[in-house]
Amino acid sequence: MRAVDLIEKKKQGLEHTKEEIYFLVENYMKGIIEDYQMSAWLMAVCFQGLSDTETAYLTQSFVDSGEILDFSNIAKHVADKHSTGGVGDKVTLVLAPILASLGVHTAKLSGRGLGFTGGTIDKLESIPNFRCELSNEEFFNQIKNVKVAISSQSPNLTPADGKIYALRDVTATVDNKSLICASVVSKKIASGATSIVLDVKFGSGAFIKTKEEAKELADLMIKTGKLLNRKIDVVISSMEQPLGFNIGNSLEVIESIEFLKGFYGEDLYDITLALAGKTLINCGLAYDDTDVKKMVDEVIKNGSALQKFKEIIKAQGGNVNVINDYSLFEIGKNKMEIKALDSGYITKLTALDIAHSAKLLGAGRDKKGDKIDFGAGIILKKKISDNVNKGDTVMELYYNNVEQSKLDEAIKIARNSFKISKIKVEKPQLIF
Repeated sequence: MRAVDLIEKKKQGLEHTKEEIYFLVENYMKGIIEDYQMSAWLMAVCFQGLSDTETAYLTQSFVDSGEILDFSNIAKHVADKHSTGGVGDKVTLVLAPILASLGVHTAKLSGRGLGFTGGTIDKLESIPNFRCELSNEEFFNQIKNVKVAISSQSPNLTPADGKIYALRDVTATVDNKSLICASVVSKKIASGATSIVLDVKFGSGAFIKTKEEAKELADLMIKTGKLLNRKIDVVISSMEQPLGFNIGNSLEVIESIEFLKGFYGEDLYDITLALAGKTLINCGLAYDDTDVKKMVDEVIKNGSALQKFKEIIKAQGGNVNVINDYSLFEIGKNKMEIKALDSGYITKLTALDIAHSAKLLGAGRDKKGDKIDFGAGIILKKKISDNVNKGDTVMELYYNNVEQSKLDEAIKIARNSFKISKIKVEKPQLIF
């Protein structure tokens, strides 16, 4: 068997056997298959696709490339949630401590920024000294003792996905639904989760652009779960405008802390509640959505969710003082206000444009290994359906040392990212 023959086979749209999928993955991990060959195969997959069976084989090959955690001796249910990625999506940062404060053991493996979306690990690493690279033993013990851990992919858990995940980011092969499915579901299985809830996003600020495509991906994830004996629930949500108000690593952690203190926007609350609901009902801790809302509201109100976030930070070596002192975060020293040129209502706020602007300011990566600026980003002051007066600040851009050409482009994109009309539009539907 040769890599070049399998690249050619997929280029022609033919279906791989399980042995061929495993050959590609195992030999890529050994260094026998080079980056350029795997890149060629990934591109062929993007053009020709993978069948449901091939997707399950690829998912299982990722799982089998490393260890599988088993929490059955400490908890009947272990929850995990994953988002397919969006602009301003900091749900993990609020959902994980909420679930843990309600007694749900939560094992979360997350990634770094992929394409134009921020990664949970990058966000957490904006907390001074926060350590995301936990060994399997540390991960296990923290879930046992704190009930929750958020870790980057351990070298021993789905290492094949970790290596291919980084390659996809720099080869324009991010948005294929089978590759997304295999990456996401393999991490959930390897992390030992028994309750898997996925947030599949669509819209301008997501890899999936239409609701129909989102449904296809959701169905594929559910089918893959069934083929691999895992129950998966999916929420489909819109990413036409950013989620919440802050975009950028430090800024999103600050918004998450504010959420846990009880100060939050409607959209971030609604999606958090939906995902918490599926998990709590799956784990037998809630009967219906009314129960769920009472439970979530209570742990925010009594401070136990915020306390759990402090426990996460402390357990993973971070500075817990950030909870009450935001000056400990790196925030861009320079601020540019983007103001409304007319009065009326915001009718469009394109998430993809906001993401591109934030990336130019330093919040994202152009290539694998790039250093990101934790303090760069954007704070929205207005969202779709909001009233604005001429001269009002619509958004604030934060940055440090940015090339003038990139700064000019970021400002231009930000100014063109929204539209104002005299006619008010309804707030867009978030959850489908």
